[in-house]
Amino acid sequence: MEFIEIKNCYKIYKNGVTALADGNLTISKGEFVFLIGPTASGKSTLLKLLYREEKPNKGEVHVGNIDISKLRNSKVYKLRRKIGIVFQDFKLLPKLTVYENVAYPLESYGMRSKEIKDFVLKALERVGLKDKYRSYPHELSGGEQQRVCIARAIVNEPKLIICDEPTGNLDPDTSKEIMDVLVKINEELGTTIVMATHDKEIVNRLKKRVITIKNGVIVSDKKKGKYDNEADKNI
Repeated sequence: MEFIEIKNCYKIYKNGVTALADGNLTISKGEFVFLIGPTASGKSTLLKLLYREEKPNKGEVHVGNIDISKLRNSKVYKLRRKIGIVFQDFKLLPKLTVYENVAYPLESYGMRSKEIKDFVLKALERVGLKDKYRSYPHELSGGEQQRVCIARAIVNEPKLIICDEPTGNLDPDTSKEIMDVLVKINEELGTTIVMATHDKEIVNRLKKRVITIKNGVIVSDKKKGKYDNEADKNI
């Protein structure tokens, strides 16, 4: 079985919008995958299905060997421990230092302070921010804040990182730095990365697997793809 497997999935919201229609997708362990498509095409919904923010109306969503579409709400926290999530708007806690923001998920798991320190410093070193551990989010640039988010996402050494427009609020040079960090994590740690993006330059430069979604339908899937100029137009 593949690491991620989506089988005949439908997600229809209460307002009648079909965000995913008969979705079928497999992703192997260690892959780096881009999701592209117009705004409101279903990219974020597909990501939310993977970390169980949403459940499909029909179909199955497997992560590892677990059908998470059937996972009880009380067990979702166990899934989240194995997944790192990076958002466009950082979602850092403003009154906590860089160290405290990265340590936060480990503290919530009940890990001991000594272990937490080792994991946090290792994560910050991987994203090049070990010397900023005492800083607060407002003292950092946008790129540095996003690197803190990546450190927080990888601090528990997950097998899967989900990124929802992680460079959407960053300039091109900073976006490149962030992508270099993610590619390094993918290549050195073997972490599977699934990333939704509108950034054509990033997609074309990295030549990773590219999946295009339009109106909730997966319309193309290319192994070493480029950003289709028609990708941002709905069907």
